[in-house]
Amino acid sequence: MRILVVEDERQLADSIAEGLRLHGMAVDVAYDGEAGFERASVNDYDVLVLDRDLPVVSGDEVCAALVRSESQSRILMLTAATAVAQRVAGLGLGADDYLTKPFAFAELVARVRALARRARPAIPPILERAGIRLDTHRRSVMRDGRVIDLSRKEFAVLEELMRADGGVVSAEQLLEKAWDEQIDPFTNVVRFTMMMVRRKLGDPQVIDTVQGVGYRLK
Repeated sequence: MRILVVEDERQLADSIAEGLRLHGMAVDVAYDGEAGFERASVNDYDVLVLDRDLPVVSGDEVCAALVRSESQSRILMLTAATAVAQRVAGLGLGADDYLTKPFAFAELVARVRALARRARPAIPPILERAGIRLDTHRRSVMRDGRVIDLSRKEFAVLEELMRADGGVVSAEQLLEKAWDEQIDPFTNVVRFTMMMVRRKLGDPQVIDTVQGVGYRLK
């Protein structure tokens, strides 16, 4: 899943981003509302972690603008305000969830994951195809009873192929979902990661390359 963190407290923003990356998510960061809205307008994020009190453009304005644009991204609003009326006002702007500061990081991760599931068509937590069993909650993979040890990026790539349920997934789609905006769009990282996934899954090979289009899990 791909996440955008919009938070003006840089240390907090970077800490949230790094923590989410450790949970296998691709994360971009913006430190003010204007930059956050620009990124959310051009990239396909599953979830925005959006601080309400932002400089330049407020979080309220960003949220309202995204809702007006019919963005499919889910919005988790952060704020130091604890009054019920303020939380209700934030949700009234179109935010999908609300979390007050300070918060337990485990709760933030749980809420982001729950919103990401709503941002995509509902799928079961365990995906199975071609003898592969992928558990999205435990982040584990097995093939024909054998445990497959994948890196975070390898897991993300395989998950996207499993989600496609036999459909073709382009390299561009994989870059969009498994990497952040810092990645060079002309890099061969997708091809290299796919090679590693194939090697770890072993024979017989179950990932086809559709020339000029992308990849497909048999």
